[in-house]
Amino acid sequence: MKFTFNKPVAAVVACGLAMISLGAVAGTASADPVGTPTQRTLAGMGSDTTYNVLNGLSEVVTIGGVKQLASYDPIPSTSLISPKAAANCQNLTRPNGSGAGRTALINSLTPGNAIEGCYDFARSSSLSLTAVATATGGLTYIPFGVDAFTYAVAKDSAIPRDLSLNDVKSIYRCEVPEYQPYIPQSGSGTRSYWLAQMGITETQVLNTYTCIKDVKNGSIIQEHDGRVLTKSNEIAPFSIANYVAQGAGVQTDLRGIADLGNMDAKSSLNPTTTSTLKRDIYNVVPTTKLAVSPWSDVFVGGSSLVCTNTETITKYGFGLNASCGSTTNQTPLS
Repeated sequence: MKFTFNKPVAAVVACGLAMISLGAVAGTASADPVGTPTQRTLAGMGSDTTYNVLNGLSEVVTIGGVKQLASYDPIPSTSLISPKAAANCQNLTRPNGSGAGRTALINSLTPGNAIEGCYDFARSSSLSLTAVATATGGLTYIPFGVDAFTYAVAKDSAIPRDLSLNDVKSIYRCEVPEYQPYIPQSGSGTRSYWLAQMGITETQVLNTYTCIKDVKNGSIIQEHDGRVLTKSNEIAPFSIANYVAQGAGVQTDLRGIADLGNMDAKSSLNPTTTSTLKRDIYNVVPTTKLAVSPWSDVFVGGSSLVCTNTETITKYGFGLNASCGSTTNQTPLS
């Protein structure tokens, strides 16, 4: 394939988006629940893409002045969490990614499971309506924001900053052998989303497009962590919202020497309407709790506490979702 080299405008784009979406902000959201109560009514975990914005929401979503959300970071894996006071909820491994979050919530809803009752919601950057066991009562994926996606490369990269979606697909289909494509760890919602946009299955990653790697130097690749990009031939997917929020200082800056590329000549200045790749982000709640407080107050409907905290959502670089609070995405029961 043949690439057209254009000027690297990604840094300018990201700066513009930061000014438009974030404004003047200061401070980085704290990891895990901070302040009283430490263990809160609604404990959640999962997606790497949305944990920072949920940390931010956990500071402002209150009922009667009491914070309701406990959002646990997906990493570090060596740090255990105790989301509830019950003995079976002590010193649990952090679920890392949307898939792991969904699994943990299902286990929490399953009678007799080792972590029954430990979690009340999950974070997810992807929609998964695969059937779940009847005993769980089912899951509902409630959208609350919109994320846009592009690719990232090192600042000194030989990879052009302006590629078409088809160009990026060619790289991930190993048709440009001089380039090294990366994806995040297994179970990541970003991984699932990106591979779907590339038209690639997990089986093909293993057997066909073996140039794609999810490990570097013996360590799994964490999503939206630009520090993995240390060579001029490397490329990885990156959430525009996370890149902007990291640059604005509202969450830990993991960009390293990563620059965003523009896809299909779209600048991403307004990612929710112009980006080629965009997706809804969700909070996953038990379907049986949709009409039960505080789930109903916090998550359900456009007037919910999450949906009305628009300043916090946009502060972390995400677009507002016209369907915020919708409960139409429900898993069937098996």
